[in-house]
Amino acid sequence: MRGGIDLGGTKIQAVVVDDAAAVDGEERVATPTSGGPQEVAEAMADALRAAAAQAGVDSEELAGVGVGSPGIIDTRKGIVTSARNLPDWEDSFPLAGALSDSLGTRVKIDNDVQVATDAEFNLGAGRPYRSLLGVFWGTGVGGGIILKGKPWLGRGGAGEIGHIVVKMGGRRCPCGRRGCMEAYAGRKALEEHARKRMDKGEKTDLFKIMEKRGRDRLTSGVWERALEHHDKLAQTLIDEAVEALGAGVASALNVLDVEAVIVGGGLGLRLGEPYVRRIEKAIMPHLFASDDPPDIHLAKLGDLGGAIGASLLIRPRAAARVQTAASG
Repeated sequence: MRGGIDLGGTKIQAVVVDDAAAVDGEERVATPTSGGPQEVAEAMADALRAAAAQAGVDSEELAGVGVGSPGIIDTRKGIVTSARNLPDWEDSFPLAGALSDSLGTRVKIDNDVQVATDAEFNLGAGRPYRSLLGVFWGTGVGGGIILKGKPWLGRGGAGEIGHIVVKMGGRRCPCGRRGCMEAYAGRKALEEHARKRMDKGEKTDLFKIMEKRGRDRLTSGVWERALEHHDKLAQTLIDEAVEALGAGVASALNVLDVEAVIVGGGLGLRLGEPYVRRIEKAIMPHLFASDDPPDIHLAKLGDLGGAIGASLLIRPRAAARVQTAASG
């Protein structure tokens, strides 16, 4: 049995899976909003232990634990740097070592979006394809790339589609630059912009819904509820997000020319198939090969996809699907 942890800006999802990647235990907790990397690591360890208990094992008995994390990842050393969507996480932190000490088993770390993309490629909506782009719309906007049946990591920074510029000199992004797709579509940036517009007098029920649901952030569920209530500001901001996603994803497709796009992430999954179709429509005006567009699907593995993908880090890289692709 193996563990997997998906570390997100608002939630930590942990699973324990068997050798066929079937989930035997799971736990989901809120990501701490303060305390820095050490507090986040402790919350991750607690979530994994709870998932292991549900599966009837101790964490020490697991073959290992894989982690999908945002930020700059040194996979060899297990160090995470500049995870800006997490509290006070600008400097480097030895996340693998901290978790290994706490859980009593080996820990491997990779980019959160890439492991989720790998999971969809091997087990989910990406199975029919040899090349695809994963687009994960949540706290930020991340991308994962599969080319010729293999993950494409570049020199370590591939897939950062959230930082494709969609408007020169545009909104300030959480990364500090201007005009990034994430500045218009990422949930963290959306919340900041919603607060500014509310402070200037625009009416919205977003923050009332947040408080009523006992949240301290505008989660995907809060945005969904506001849209269901036809909240004008929520509709305006999400419309802008869809247009930014269309332009940014099309730009990536014009470079990569992959067979398929898989849309996941907290907002992507929560808003679901109707918004996948809206994103598809927003892509088309910017797509160079518009006469032969890629297939566009909603992620099949749902909220557990990132954690399941992280668990795959523990088995040999030559997993059945990847081994077949490599040998071909």
